[in-house]
Order: sequence, then C-alpha cells, then structure tokens
Amino acid sequence: MGFFDSEVVQQEAKQLFEDYQSLMQLGGEYGKFDREGKKLFIGKMEDLMERYKIFMKRFELSEDFMARMTVEQLKTQLGQFGITPQQMFDQMNQTLARMKSEISD
Repeated sequence: MGFFDSEVVQQEAKQLFEDYQSLMQLGGEYGKFDREGKKLFIGKMEDLMERYKIFMKRFELSEDFMARMTVEQLKTQLGQFGITPQQMFDQMNQTLARMKSEISD
C-alpha cells in the first residue's frame, strides 16, 4: 500500500488542511481579539504547526516514492524563496513567539 493510500494519512491531511483554513480565516480577525482570544489563537497555531511538522516527518521517513517526491517538491518550492522546510518552521515559531510576547506585557 502506498503512503497516500493510507486512510490515516488521508484523514490527517484533510484535518490539517481544514484546521489550517479555519485558523487562517479566523486570523483575519486577530487584531479584534481580546488578550485571552489571542492566547487561544496562538496556542491553536502552535498545535497545528507541531502536527504539521510530525506529518512532514512521516513523509521524510517513508520509503514510499510519492511521499519522498512530496518532500522534494516542498523543498524545491521553498527553495525558490531561499528557505528550507526547517527555516520555514523556525520562522513560524519566531512569529508565534513574537505574537506571544506582544500580549504578555
């Protein structure tokens, strides 16, 4: 069975995408959130980034050709912007840390 044929992989990918879409929509209202709302939003984003990182690690560790191609495509796409997947995660975490520090004053 291929990596993408797994029902677990398909469900997690679908859930990650849906959660990401919801948070991005909600994020448009971030400036209107009170302090507790901002904390909740940041926490949800941190959780999503961790889930995404684990999901991508599964791709990297897989022996499946399509999973490996997906990782290479991501590296190529990010490389066009001059960053690696790890740098992408680092930048996201820095942004979330900065958002946290802005509300902890």
